[in-house]
Amino acid sequence: MQNEKIARLVEVAKMYYLFNYSQQEIAKKLGVSRPTVSRLLDQAKQDGVVHIKICDPTEDVNGLSLQLKERFRLKDCVVTSVPTYEDGHIKGKLGEAAAEYLYGIVQNGDTIGITWGTTLYQLSQQLSPKSVHDVEIVQLNGGVSYSELNTHASDIINGLAAAFHTTPHFLPVPAVVDHPVVKQAIVADRHINKVLELGKKANIAIYTVGEAGEQSTLMRAGYFLENDVEILKRNETVADICSRFIDKNGHISNQSLNDRTIGIELSQLAEKEYSILVAGGNKKIDGILGALNGQYANVLITDQYTAKALLEMGEDKDGTSENQGASPRSGA
Repeated sequence: MQNEKIARLVEVAKMYYLFNYSQQEIAKKLGVSRPTVSRLLDQAKQDGVVHIKICDPTEDVNGLSLQLKERFRLKDCVVTSVPTYEDGHIKGKLGEAAAEYLYGIVQNGDTIGITWGTTLYQLSQQLSPKSVHDVEIVQLNGGVSYSELNTHASDIINGLAAAFHTTPHFLPVPAVVDHPVVKQAIVADRHINKVLELGKKANIAIYTVGEAGEQSTLMRAGYFLENDVEILKRNETVADICSRFIDKNGHISNQSLNDRTIGIELSQLAEKEYSILVAGGNKKIDGILGALNGQYANVLITDQYTAKALLEMGEDKDGTSENQGASPRSGA
């Protein structure tokens, strides 16, 4: 039954997109109504039978990708074109680009570590199934038990696990606790430790940057102590990566908070075969630059507006790169 359904979707999609039949003509040939054809075409897109990619010839996204790759000594860079510089459009397009990239690199035996957030949720929703074996999916950092914003943590992990036909490994602990002693007790648990170790061993890591300040998901969820916010502000925090907060140079901006954070260390992200940063939008520019300056990512997936801003901000007054003297990582 499933094969028959897919065959029908493929037939309708080919008639419409390859042979330029109208929906009415398809309906007549197949003996169905035009609304039925419309539903089948929508279903074909939802099920991954049809992928629609719009290329804007006025945007030199390949040129921007090459410039970013050279400037920040990246292993790879994908710049996707977005119609407007609006968060909803950006997250959808970044999710699509990241899903396509991940689909292309995943091989048998890979371990994929991923964090949470709305951008990565878009990735999980647009990821096409791939026939691979012995792939493992693991959550890289703890989550939040209460938030005004849905982090989609379980949806993301389950989405990747379904696409690659495997069982997910969740990290069912808070991202931040009140005291280092509490953290030590949690990570000492053999079940939690097993997940954390799997995250360390992952050869692919996918993450984004979260906003700092009052818009931080962790702040809005009430995870900060009284002086945490003051220290973050004083040290000019620009973003968090896997719940670890950084300044514009990629340095940890609140060591006390970092010591209470459960999840992968930023230094471990830098060691991955693929350390993939997926982020874009005006509010994320400083955070992305901080992550790149810290050399945590060797793959960047972003939009064309953010790419241009990063290239401008990545130059000092003399027109040379701020991190020109940094050593490239192996594989870059």
